[in-house]
Amino acid sequence: MHEFISAYSMVCATRPEYPVYCLRPQAVTLASRWFQDNFPGRVLYAVKTNPFFVETVAAAGVQHFDVASLAEIELISSKLPGARMSFMHPVKSRTAIRRAYFDHGIRDFSLDCPAELDKILEETGHARDLNLLVRVAVSNRHSCLQLAGKFGISGGPAADLLLRTRQVARRLGICFHAGSQLMQPDAYAEALDQVAILIRRSGVIIDILDVGGGFPSVYPDLLPPPLADYVARISACFETMPVSETCELWCEPGRALVAEGASLVVRVEMRKDQTLYLNDGTYGGLFDAGQPRFVYPVERVRNVKRGESPLQEFSFYGPTCDSMDYMPGPFLLPVDIDEGDYIEIGNLGAYSMQLRTEFNGFSNYLLASVSDQPLLSLYGESRAVEVAGMTAIIDSSAKDNGQTPGETQ
Repeated sequence: MHEFISAYSMVCATRPEYPVYCLRPQAVTLASRWFQDNFPGRVLYAVKTNPFFVETVAAAGVQHFDVASLAEIELISSKLPGARMSFMHPVKSRTAIRRAYFDHGIRDFSLDCPAELDKILEETGHARDLNLLVRVAVSNRHSCLQLAGKFGISGGPAADLLLRTRQVARRLGICFHAGSQLMQPDAYAEALDQVAILIRRSGVIIDILDVGGGFPSVYPDLLPPPLADYVARISACFETMPVSETCELWCEPGRALVAEGASLVVRVEMRKDQTLYLNDGTYGGLFDAGQPRFVYPVERVRNVKRGESPLQEFSFYGPTCDSMDYMPGPFLLPVDIDEGDYIEIGNLGAYSMQLRTEFNGFSNYLLASVSDQPLLSLYGESRAVEVAGMTAIIDSSAKDNGQTPGETQ
């Protein structure tokens, strides 16, 4: 993988035919260290977010991984032997459970129904050294991406499952997921209130409380409160929870650790009025720009001064023949952008590389390492990004200037 100062220097040197991920491992290191320094418990990296960065995260101090499949387990075992893994997918195959326990030494398993508990017990030979976490359903009302509905148990059935699991687990935990890209710290407070009611109803003592993921990144139209506010809210609620003094607090950040770790450089293949046809799209690295309709920070890759050309709103189409390969934006770019221009699309370190498909044969992409700052950042210096008539400049190098990570200037 070649190294460049910036996306601009990469484009000048290579004029790439295919989309190029510009990787910034230094941004992932900064975010990982922030969580290690500030979260008052154990930090697990959600591997599904981007397996490419597992070694970067580990080098920054995160040694515990949330895995969701046998493939992810084998990846961590091969790259980071000795790292702790927690199998946090609530529905697992029998083979995956058996191999996780016997071949990879995993002792942490999540579940959300009696049938899954039976499956775990049967495939581990009714082991007595299991740490079992019951996934409970909580509100997702503060989430940009709803994760409720598929997993989670609540009410009387949840209390019954906790009581039964307590009888067979070495350590009992509760886990939940309040959604993805949470824009309010109160999301965790509300979820923890629900968990507290459930604990009292079931009468069990829990050893692990896992608040899941949901910690946000920053996008032009999604400027979250300071991350320190999320941690403070969780810490305050945890102090009042009906748990033992030795209960461990866990979290599973994914997006918040790696979103700033990559941008994607694409090429304009055609312009039709205010719509740009790109060489990548929703079936490639821009799924979240099409389905959840995230507005990513964008910048034309050209050696011109900022503000030299007026800006206007554009939408994007990807390269496939499918009209659903559409990204409405709005993405603010120079009015004279045209075929052959390159665009850097920022903050794509989370999920983009993992959601790519081979549809229509548009599956090729390249990797490059760059050393400049992300377009937007919650942790370090950012480049200014204008979107829909507003300029968002995030500078959370609070440790140098007295601010808290996530504050806007």
